[in-house]
Amino acid sequence: MTNHIALFEPLMPANTGNIARTCAGTNTVLHLIRPLGFSLDDKHMKRAGLDYWDKVKLFVHDDLADFLATIPDQRYLYLISKFSDRIYTDVDYSDITQDHYFLFGKETTGLPEKFMRENPEKCLRIPMTANIRALNLSNSCALVIYEAVRQQHFVGMELTHRYAHDKLH
Repeated sequence: MTNHIALFEPLMPANTGNIARTCAGTNTVLHLIRPLGFSLDDKHMKRAGLDYWDKVKLFVHDDLADFLATIPDQRYLYLISKFSDRIYTDVDYSDITQDHYFLFGKETTGLPEKFMRENPEKCLRIPMTANIRALNLSNSCALVIYEAVRQQHFVGMELTHRYAHDKLH
């Protein structure tokens, strides 16, 4: 079982770097779907990901169709968008025999409307007030992936951590 975060035409290197760090911390595969709004060598993206880039399994796809062709079972593809009636916490991600794919849209326009309308059963939303247009992309990715790994009982993740010289124990 592997979780995957896919970013459709990401524009901001800092967001992508932060998402890469979240992927490193959760053993999540990162997919970037072209065109990208930055170079993969961008110093801002690298700085945001700090020294975790070597811990991220990264795939770059030429377009949405190229990415979709890599998914063996489309039942485990989730489109994260504000245009959905279903909430991301209402889905069962606990099946650890399957890979789960979370597709997030471009920071400015989200996922293509035609694609969303063709796949309404895959659409999920993060509840928020009408005070904002959307949450930050890296925050949205963190919310959703941590719900998935929580349901999967944090498999492969460190559940406790101790100080080198713990004075409390």
